[in-house]
Formats: sequence, C-alpha cells, structure tokens
Amino acid sequence: MTTTRAGIPTDAVLSFTAGPVDFDSLAKAIRRSVGHEGMRPEDARSIAAHVLNFFGFNERIIDNVLEPDDRDTFYMLEDTGILETERDETTLYDGREWRIHYWMFRKERIFELAREESAAMAAAGEKEVVYSSNANRSGGFMLPHGEHGTGMAAHAVYHELGDEIWLERRQNPAPAAPVPPAPRRRSTVTED
Repeated sequence: MTTTRAGIPTDAVLSFTAGPVDFDSLAKAIRRSVGHEGMRPEDARSIAAHVLNFFGFNERIIDNVLEPDDRDTFYMLEDTGILETERDETTLYDGREWRIHYWMFRKERIFELAREESAAMAAAGEKEVVYSSNANRSGGFMLPHGEHGTGMAAHAVYHELGDEIWLERRQNPAPAAPVPPAPRRRSTVTED
C-alpha cells in the first residue's frame, strides 16, 4: 500500500486497514466535510484535536464520557460521515435491558475526505502543513529498543515523536530513586 507524505493511504480499497486515524487526516476530513472554503484550517485542527483527545488510540469510545456540547460536535461529525454510532444491549440480572452507546471513526470516509481536501488545497495553491509527520526526521535514528525505522504502520507512533524526544531522554535521564535510610537499632540500656 502506498501513502502520501502525510501518511494518508492512496489505495482506496485498503484505506480502512491503514491503522489509526491521525491528526492531519482528521483535520483535513473535518474541513472537507463542510467544504474547503467553509472552515478555516486552524478551526478544523482545533476540532480534530478535541475529538482525538477523547479517542486516544482507541477505535471507539463510550458515549457516557461526553458532555452535551461535545456530543453536539460528535453528532455534527456523524452527519458528515466522519463518525458513526453503535450500541450494545444486555439484560441485567433483574431482567431490565441496559443499552450502551458508542462512537466510532469511519476511517475509510475520513481518509477519502482527507485525500479530497489535499487535492483542493493543492488546487487553491495552499501550502500543506503536516503536523503528525515530519519528513525532515532521520528515519535512521535508532529508537530506544534498538530498532531502526521500519516503515510499518504499527511502529509509526515512535516515529511521530521525533528524534528530539529520544535525545532528551538520553541527555536528561530520570533521577535515581532515593535510597531509604537504614533502620536504626534501638539500644538497650540496663541499669544496675
């Protein structure tokens, strides 16, 4: 599978298996979902960061974590096809039905919109700013576990951090844990 410089899959058939949704793809998809001219790039990035803060590295989240304003944003993204809902039902021990609602990314739609937005940006002469990938990073820098850049999607999170993070760790190692004082022995005094 081939990807763009930002890591967006170029093969539409395989795009849903491309790994987690990254910040750039989601921001571009959000901007494209309302029309290229309908939203400023910084607003789309702000919404993308807000949504990703809920998801983290998960594919779905439980609806109960959302406040009403956040839920409104999620419903807006559902209307554009970026998010979808799912629910599970279970029977409690007393016979009542319990429903759990989830929100999930529609990754194939996100990557499709991101590709469209990249094309619209190029057509408008806008410079593409990539935040979650840095072409200037060495890729040959040895990671803490001794591995080099592999190009595998599962290892991308390590490459996203950048060389400066790994160097900072080497230059500023964590301080050693303090050694607790040895227990004192009680002296036994006897009087004659």
